[in-house]
Amino acid sequence: MSSPLTPPSGIRVGLAGFGPAGSFFHAPLIAATPGLRLSAVVTRDPGRAGRVRADHPGAEVVASAEDLWDACDLVVIATPNRTHVPLAAEALKAGLPVVVDKPLAGAADEARDLVRLARDRGLMLTVFQNRRWDGDFLTLRRLLPQLGEVRRFESRFERWRPVPKGGWREAGGPEDVGGTLFDLGSHLVDQALTLFGPVAHVYAETDVRRAGIRNDDDAFVALTHRSGTRSHLWMSAVAGQPGPRLRVLGSRAAYVKWGLDPQEERLRAGERPGPDDFGRGEGPRDGWGTEPREGWGTERHEGWGTEPPERWGSLGVEGDVRPVPTEPGAYQRFYEGVVACLRDGAPPPVPAEEAVATIAVLEAARLSASLGQVVPVPMHGE
Repeated sequence: MSSPLTPPSGIRVGLAGFGPAGSFFHAPLIAATPGLRLSAVVTRDPGRAGRVRADHPGAEVVASAEDLWDACDLVVIATPNRTHVPLAAEALKAGLPVVVDKPLAGAADEARDLVRLARDRGLMLTVFQNRRWDGDFLTLRRLLPQLGEVRRFESRFERWRPVPKGGWREAGGPEDVGGTLFDLGSHLVDQALTLFGPVAHVYAETDVRRAGIRNDDDAFVALTHRSGTRSHLWMSAVAGQPGPRLRVLGSRAAYVKWGLDPQEERLRAGERPGPDDFGRGEGPRDGWGTEPREGWGTERHEGWGTEPPERWGSLGVEGDVRPVPTEPGAYQRFYEGVVACLRDGAPPPVPAEEAVATIAVLEAARLSASLGQVVPVPMHGE
């Protein structure tokens, strides 16, 4: 028997926003996930509305988020950052569970208010921290016991975009919560906290390197975790030659990985996970780590998220280093987790409280950069 949130036709999902986040990430993953049905999309842009009708013919195009409240069972918010908090609050007050694209909010206090509202209403609130399912991150989690005590975690999201694209992320004011610190930094800080726990203090540097923009496009953040591990995080739109995606130095070995996870590239190319990519759990899948067949990079479902051997990272110490197969990336697990939460009462795929911790660290980093000094991060409740 179907639960109230699992009708025979699937959980009806209303998607607010069809920009890059909504069109390339959320809509394809929702459409591919068993148990979910993309029923309505909010966009006022005629071109985007046309893409919704072409790519998701079963979804209705509506003009405002308020049109979703009576038309869906779950709301996904992929609108500009400044709207995340008010739209999520409205959806929760309407009695609907909510997925919010990162960052959850521009301030930790706002994020805490949302968490309290969701808890008081008994509703799921989760945040799309999809980079927890990057193949390199999953591989590192598997390798941690072999590294020994991790002393330094280096992580980068660096790009070469010397000409600004424009828009609110680059040209908006503080109220827009733009800039690379809160954009790419949301992923990097979330990964560091997931691996090494709470942060004691933060040092950060942020800069505006390109003409014609108002928000930071080049940033460095140093975290000292309460566990003793140090995380050094770089995020940039002006890196002519990006550094390694991951460089993790442990007491017994190091892990180094170059290149970004291929899932974003594939989603932007119109691919999506297929039926065989769902329901596999967290462990290695059949054929994981093997060289993809001829046609890798064209539309196909088998082997979603896999990397060819030439993109694998390396494990070891100087003079004794070996390549390590990259675990298949698995963004589909996020929405699988949403279905399990709503249908079976499982924990949400990303607890909203963890997203609050990420925002608190980003706030401290922003303050550190403005003051030019180290800033403490209080423990929850201090």
